[in-house]
Amino acid sequence: MRSVCFLLAFALAAPAGAQVHLLVRGDGTKVISNVGAQGSRRGSDWNWLARQRNRQSEYDPIIERYAVRHGVDPVLVRAVIQVESNFDPRCVSRKGARGLMQLMPETARRYGVRNIFDPEENIRAGIRHLADLLEMFPNDLARALAAYNAGQNAVLRYTGIPPYDETMTYVKRALTVYYGHPYGQAISFAGSRRGRKLAGGFKTAAQPIAALLPSMRYLGSQ
Repeated sequence: MRSVCFLLAFALAAPAGAQVHLLVRGDGTKVISNVGAQGSRRGSDWNWLARQRNRQSEYDPIIERYAVRHGVDPVLVRAVIQVESNFDPRCVSRKGARGLMQLMPETARRYGVRNIFDPEENIRAGIRHLADLLEMFPNDLARALAAYNAGQNAVLRYTGIPPYDETMTYVKRALTVYYGHPYGQAISFAGSRRGRKLAGGFKTAAQPIAALLPSMRYLGSQ
């Protein structure tokens, strides 16, 4: 899921904003730099994304059913679908992720999917996978989303959001849609390798708690 079909929807509004850059030195020191997102020919990609919050679709009954079953906020599910596939059930990424929630074939098999392009099967498995990641990374929606994009092993390896431009941009897009306002600053950073391990869960009623940097916005705020 590191490569998403939603990039095609940005063809007329490709982000011109600077990315968050994180360099991990040999001694483990993190060097972080960021510049606020800029506009595009469409005005502001982040503003457009923010307006997609809780976008309604024909898949709402499926989303609601499985979101309730697995204790995941349906607004979050819609945000993931928005940035993953732009609600296109036939979407295929260049890395092979497929369907509304851009499942990789091995992920689909893990959750018993027979037809990866079937909206109900895809959403069911995607929500269950997202629920498992929210359980793995407690009260930290940014890391759970990073794991959905880059894989849980990458997040565990860096003990935080991996320093991949694609993943950091993905998390920023997803949080922009989820909260309904742009995130134009760095949103998180890889934790210390000596820090505590992550465990536990995040459910609908909880607000995500993210790592803070001076002058950076707390992810749980509106």
